[in-house]
Amino acid sequence: MDQEVDWNNFRDHLSTADKEGRRRWLFPRKPEGRFYTARTFVSYVLLLIMFAGPFIRIQGNPLLMINILDRKFVVLGQIFWPQDSAIFAVAMLVFLTGIIVFTAAFGRLWCGWTCPQTLLMEMVFRKIEYFIEGNSIQQRALDKAPWTSRKILKRATKHLVFLALSFLIGNTLLSYIIGSDALLRIIVDNPLNHVRGLTFMILFTALFYALFARFREQACTFICPYGRFQSTLVDKNTIVVGYDYKRGEPRGRWRGGNADANRSGGTSGDCIDCRQCVAVCPTGIDIRDGTQMECVHCTACIDACDGIMQRINRPTGLIRYTSLNGIESGEKLRLTPRLIGYSAALLALGGLLAFLLLSRSDIETSLFRAPGALYQTMPDGKISNLYLLKLVNKTAHPIPVQLTLDNIEGDLSVIGSVLTVPAQQLVETSVLIALSPDSLHSHKVPLEIGVYSGDRKLESVRTVFIGPRTPGPTP
Repeated sequence: MDQEVDWNNFRDHLSTADKEGRRRWLFPRKPEGRFYTARTFVSYVLLLIMFAGPFIRIQGNPLLMINILDRKFVVLGQIFWPQDSAIFAVAMLVFLTGIIVFTAAFGRLWCGWTCPQTLLMEMVFRKIEYFIEGNSIQQRALDKAPWTSRKILKRATKHLVFLALSFLIGNTLLSYIIGSDALLRIIVDNPLNHVRGLTFMILFTALFYALFARFREQACTFICPYGRFQSTLVDKNTIVVGYDYKRGEPRGRWRGGNADANRSGGTSGDCIDCRQCVAVCPTGIDIRDGTQMECVHCTACIDACDGIMQRINRPTGLIRYTSLNGIESGEKLRLTPRLIGYSAALLALGGLLAFLLLSRSDIETSLFRAPGALYQTMPDGKISNLYLLKLVNKTAHPIPVQLTLDNIEGDLSVIGSVLTVPAQQLVETSVLIALSPDSLHSHKVPLEIGVYSGDRKLESVRTVFIGPRTPGPTP
């Protein structure tokens, strides 16, 4: 008998909740197939990078560090400070625009292939669960079984391993914040000397344990906003994991034997309603109901369906990477005006970000007149102003600095010793600038100060020199 869609119950409930609204625990079957093999390889490469990242050094700096506490950020070995706020703003715009372009073209490909939540859940924690508790059928039976010593042993072992992994992941995340050197000091030193770091370590461990031992797919369906965000970006030309309903419907039970003759009288589509696509789905949805917010494009349903199609001698691809237009009219992916506009905006922002990075100075200089200080007349008749100088070294090595007056003749002297800015440090000092009265054509004279390190000009700063008012014309 053919299986038809029951429109009275079509997508009217959550796959992870029962009729009373209670959590329905999922026990997805372990996927097998070419996409799962490819995802496993990609996952292990990305996980290796993630765990090794804090220990990789580029010119002595970490590969990536986001130290919010000390307002210090390192990306690919380059140090960024709050003074680089313009770069941060443009980088965030590039990131958000990139998400828009990528999602409009490829849907949730990020979620299924590169999202850390998916990688760790499906390729680490889920595999450990298969190893300890068995396949999905055995897990479901264990869940319903009474609390015997065997069940307690399996559950305790699993959760202890989960807790240890969460501790490792939490420490890895912490090392991206405070740096691997600081993390190692916390581990080997007296914990009482690092209460703040130890607190973060415990909180991160608890967070990841709750995420992978309890929340699981709910992190994608309830917590992560990306699934809801994508609904505004996906159109009929976006690549999604889709079910070819034109080929698969109406569904019919497989009766064995000849693929064309022994399926409900030979009048059914290729879908035999085996529900293997549902059995392997980590979020518990039925992909045959169409594109859904819960779908993370993990391709497990593609592998499951392809395996069934091969067994009944039907073409694979009943569930595949495609678009709505690809299913309805066989169209290939094409550039839509919206996608072209998004890409142009991304290209423009990327160009602006590249310009800001290439023109970024190693030294951030601030020069202001000393508060409350008036101009002074020197013994030689020159007029002097006192300034406060702040220099921030954004690099990992000390930089000797010299200052020059670039737009006017005069004397500039740094009060103190030779000016050298230590690596990743702030130096504050005073600067005295003296100009001849003949150079003062007005009460306020603009100055341009060149900041040099040897023969290399690092940047220019502008300020104002205050002098006596110029006498007006004689009446």
